[in-house]
Amino acid sequence: MVRNATIRDISGILKLLVQVDMVHHNARPDLFKGPATKYNEEQLREILADPRRPIFVFEDAHGNIAGHAFCVWKQITDDPVLTAIRTLYVDDICVDESARGSGVGRALYAHVKEYAKAHGFYNITLNVWEGNPGAKAFYEAMGLKPQKIGMEEILGE
Repeated sequence: MVRNATIRDISGILKLLVQVDMVHHNARPDLFKGPATKYNEEQLREILADPRRPIFVFEDAHGNIAGHAFCVWKQITDDPVLTAIRTLYVDDICVDESARGSGVGRALYAHVKEYAKAHGFYNITLNVWEGNPGAKAFYEAMGLKPQKIGMEEILGE
């Protein structure tokens, strides 16, 4: 059910990207415009052609895209402080609102983890917004732990 995304999956991926944006918009309308997508069709075609930016999709029994995981290969080299580990960064992960709680997210993350192991990555990283407690709980259930925390102070108008 989890496989590499193809061009024919773009419309399903775009629908999920709107859902991701709306979760973020509802939590932080000061930062996220909503409804929008972080990538358009042309950008998705470019990403799909890049082997260092794999997209995995969960296709349900009816042929619908019920979830996706966008990944990016990352490695810092020649840094005076940081080691040159290879990281698989999860840029975006989404389960269709109608499929949440059905194991789609677990299957996607398990696939990402197996991919990372098979390709020799040291770790998997991702960002989760503070206003999305469901996502944070899911990632913790998958075994992820905080690596660093971004903080802010919103200044008055």
